[in-house]
Amino acid sequence: MAKRAAPEINAGSMADIAFLLLIFFLVTTTMDVDTGITRKLPPPVENNDDDIDVKDRNVLKVLINSHDRLLIDGKPGDVSMLKQKAIDFMSIHPGDETYPEYESRLIEELGIERDMSKGIISLKNDRGTSYDMYIRVQNELASAFNEMKDELSLQLFGLKYSQLIDEKKIKGINKALPVRISEAEPEDIGGK
Repeated sequence: MAKRAAPEINAGSMADIAFLLLIFFLVTTTMDVDTGITRKLPPPVENNDDDIDVKDRNVLKVLINSHDRLLIDGKPGDVSMLKQKAIDFMSIHPGDETYPEYESRLIEELGIERDMSKGIISLKNDRGTSYDMYIRVQNELASAFNEMKDELSLQLFGLKYSQLIDEKKIKGINKALPVRISEAEPEDIGGK
């Protein structure tokens, strides 16, 4: 009796199919991208020798110690009250010496003259501050500025800031309400 030859499987096409599947999965898979804190950094200072003198009344000092406790202008505070404190601080309070100074500026993009606070929020944290607390404080401060921009945009255009599509209006709102947060290098602040 004659032996039958065993049929061979062509493995060459299997490699092609595996390669095509790999390409398919690479093209169709989406990768999650972690987004950071969106902040526009100021341009580099040309002359570092000049000390900028800022009046104490124009600075809201926010400190976070290594135990994630918050001090707002030297007084213990909670993250939940930071947003409202920032909005109040950055708002115009004519004749009140406990709030920041303000000046009138022409916002050309909006075609209006507007009083603008000279206030700055100074954020300083300890090296031991948790990332979670740092992000919570950043979110509250960003939320405060976004709420003020929404309020001004609603007042001028009847739309929230996030709904604006006209670049000139967006630029004007950003010029009228700049995000003035000064962040110091972390150091050992301490705290219990």
